[in-house]
Amino acid sequence: MFEYAPAPESRAIVDIRSSYGLFIDGQFTEGTGGRKTVNPATEEVLAEVTEAGETDVDAAVAAARRAYDEVWEPMRGAERAKYLYRIARIVQERARELAVLETLDNGKPIRESRDVDVPLVAAHFFYYAGWADKLRHAGFGPQPRPIGVAGQVIPWNFPLLMLAWKIAPALACGNTVVLKPAETTPLTALAFAEICQQADLPPGVVNIVTGGGDTGRLLVEHPDVDKVAFTGSTEVGRQIAKSVAGTRKRVTLELGGKAANIVFDDAPIDQAVEGIVNGIFFNQGHVCCAGSRLLVQESVAEELLDSLKRRMARLRVGDPLDKNTDIGAINSAAQLDRIRELSAAGDEEGAQRWSPPCELPERGFWFAPTIFTGVTQAHRIAREEIFGPVLSVLTFRTPAEAVEKANNTPYGLSAGVWSEKGSRILRIADQLRAGVVWANTFNKFDPTAPFGGYKESGYGREGGRQGLEAYLAH
Repeated sequence: MFEYAPAPESRAIVDIRSSYGLFIDGQFTEGTGGRKTVNPATEEVLAEVTEAGETDVDAAVAAARRAYDEVWEPMRGAERAKYLYRIARIVQERARELAVLETLDNGKPIRESRDVDVPLVAAHFFYYAGWADKLRHAGFGPQPRPIGVAGQVIPWNFPLLMLAWKIAPALACGNTVVLKPAETTPLTALAFAEICQQADLPPGVVNIVTGGGDTGRLLVEHPDVDKVAFTGSTEVGRQIAKSVAGTRKRVTLELGGKAANIVFDDAPIDQAVEGIVNGIFFNQGHVCCAGSRLLVQESVAEELLDSLKRRMARLRVGDPLDKNTDIGAINSAAQLDRIRELSAAGDEEGAQRWSPPCELPERGFWFAPTIFTGVTQAHRIAREEIFGPVLSVLTFRTPAEAVEKANNTPYGLSAGVWSEKGSRILRIADQLRAGVVWANTFNKFDPTAPFGGYKESGYGREGGRQGLEAYLAH
């Protein structure tokens, strides 16, 4: 078989400090260590990162409040837009550096960081910069006002992109921000703090506090935070909803998913296989809207699975900095344990596991791309979010059965429908209880399109005009 020579991206473009402090009121504090962030592909320690405590969170929220009252809220929308445009351009200028840093800290392939994550980050800032002076025309009242200080907590699967999803609309609407990145992937958020300095963003408008779950809880429960935005697990989302209940805080939650990817017998098989692979193996399956349940019509199931296995045998697993790599490292040892536990449950419950021949590196956190066939709706692997490169395959006979199986989940974030008939796609999409439905594609994102879920996948929308609403009082 034709083999690619290694094509490694250089690490030299990235200058990682040995330790990082917090970014509060436009300045970095002295780093106090306390938490290490590692490269999941090698287990090498990249840097020590400060664990923010109560006084740190108090200082960050106070800085955000001052900036809101004195500078950012009184500023004209057109002036705020200039800062957002400037940030977007600096992200583009530093795109290669940010992509390498994201891959080192997160484990995702450099091709994804370079071609998907970082371009979308810039696009979100450009898009919301355009809204900053047009909020009266967004459909949320004639005199929409910002809410105040936003406390934002983001996950480790798309560290810089989730930051952009949160910060860009908040700033465009006139709010100030205290953001806590995930404990395993703080480095691009800290690089973004440098970008804020480079853009001459007024001090206190954006503050970055690093740490674990306790730091996030301190931020979410802080009495001077007006708006909470969280992306992460459903379990933590429930805790946040409880903690803000009965307060004046506005809250949006983007939580877990167990998306159905539905393939009908008239679907273009090769195109569908590419969509299935992208739906579950993109970013090692670390995607809340991953197409982790494949529902395929019985009459084409065998043909599709044969084609899918041939395609999976071509996937390259290995060094995330190699531009040929398709599947990188699992983000952490804890996440790898979770994937292994649920895969073992699939074995125990009688599903048939298949992975292509795959030589995994000796160091780091790795899991081969895997499919389970013979899966029923009662299996844990069909019901629980695995958040890894593991696909559960179920079959159906009729469109009604497909819809019933697709909706038989506590989640409702996304879905995919594959068919050559547009009328069938629209009819099925209308019956699916999912916030986003892709037609003959999967995992396509655009800053102009809203994203969010139903049921245990959370509430509120991010992206598009609809993404402004959570940051406006109207």
